[in-house]
Amino acid sequence: MSMTNNDNNVQPLATYEEARQWIEGLVSFGIRPGMERIERLMELTGHPERRLKFIHIAGTNGKGSVCAYLTSVLLRCGYDVGTFTSPYITKFTNRFQYNGTDIPEETLLALANRLKPLVEEIADSELGSPSMFEVSTAIAILYYGTVSYPDFVVWETGLGGRMDVTNIVTPIVSVITNVGHDHMDILGDTIEAITTEKAGIIKPGVPVISAVAQPEAAAIIRDTAKAKKSSLYLLGKQFSETALKVSENEQSFRFDGLFRSIDELPITLNGAHQRTNAAVAVMTLEVMRQYYALILEDEDLREGLRSAAWPGRLEMVSQSPRILIDGAHNPEGAQSLALALTETYRYERLHLMVGMLTNKNHRDTLRHILPLVDTLVVTEPDFRKAMPSAELAELVQDLRESAGRSFELIVEPNWRQALERLQTLTEEADLAVVTGTLYLIADVRSQLLYNKDSEKGW
Repeated sequence: MSMTNNDNNVQPLATYEEARQWIEGLVSFGIRPGMERIERLMELTGHPERRLKFIHIAGTNGKGSVCAYLTSVLLRCGYDVGTFTSPYITKFTNRFQYNGTDIPEETLLALANRLKPLVEEIADSELGSPSMFEVSTAIAILYYGTVSYPDFVVWETGLGGRMDVTNIVTPIVSVITNVGHDHMDILGDTIEAITTEKAGIIKPGVPVISAVAQPEAAAIIRDTAKAKKSSLYLLGKQFSETALKVSENEQSFRFDGLFRSIDELPITLNGAHQRTNAAVAVMTLEVMRQYYALILEDEDLREGLRSAAWPGRLEMVSQSPRILIDGAHNPEGAQSLALALTETYRYERLHLMVGMLTNKNHRDTLRHILPLVDTLVVTEPDFRKAMPSAELAELVQDLRESAGRSFELIVEPNWRQALERLQTLTEEADLAVVTGTLYLIADVRSQLLYNKDSEKGW
């Protein structure tokens, strides 16, 4: 039978914990392409997405950092900002932020109860059950469109772009950070195929900002923007950044854009890729200034960029021993990490701990990192899709000869014991790095910073 809000036999969820378990229990419905279920949820809730101004952000790497820069600057300018990101790193409520604060647990519970009968009604239809990500997206839209009413929503895609459920919205500006090798099992195995998916967020007449570097990717984005009559602002063409000062936890750059140049913008996030991410955020804000009369003072821009933080990306979570965590889970992320380890950090020996999921492009990821390490600790994330450490170690042994460096290989499936080994190994002048899937990063971060388990996940 079809269930509606009036049916007495739908049991409401009693606690936040129950609501979270109900949403995460929908994960078994997987990632199924198609917009029909989210469209139906929006229809049944009165289209709250139409009341909001979205900044839609897609890309392989750097999405979260661009979200962090934009949120930080817009808050500094005095705007109310919603920020929807994934995956979360400490707690499920991290994904739905309003003015930098997580959604209150009781609000999430109330919204889950509003959606649950509608989700069950759709599950009973030919559309099948909405997935976890679809329900999370609907909760975000209801939170921003019916509860908190921000001036802007910084809106990160979950996967791809074209068929991603976040594409239900028409934004005021679209951002495609970059394109690389990730989620190839779902998005296709060539840069062209992946770019075509990401370019799916480009909407008619909505300006696009991008830092894609590969000529074949840039061509697809340029053609899509042209076909949709959208103005394109491409890094290296309509805007650029020049490094001025680079040191650990502090760097600055000059921004040159189509509308103006801005000298000496500071950021505290590490790595050359973070200057690119910051430049993408600045160009986005410049477009919003031109098109939507955004009020943006230079001082607010500087302070907003400087105070932006993004957990789990080149984040120093311990000083004694020095432990750096970085979610470099694909080849491009590993390349950025390797560059930062060469340019930004100083150390005598480098000890690296890594854990991966089964569906990633590991050979190319490891290739960037292995030439730098003195010790490699291979472990397993505590997650259903974890790659067995023995399998990952086999791959490392395969690559060790070509890395041109002899390093010690330690295999420890239990991530907690692996972390203890890492801490013991790392002396005062050394640097320890934990990298790989964000599911491992989330656990290690919670353990080191809060000494408790994280709720990590999608």
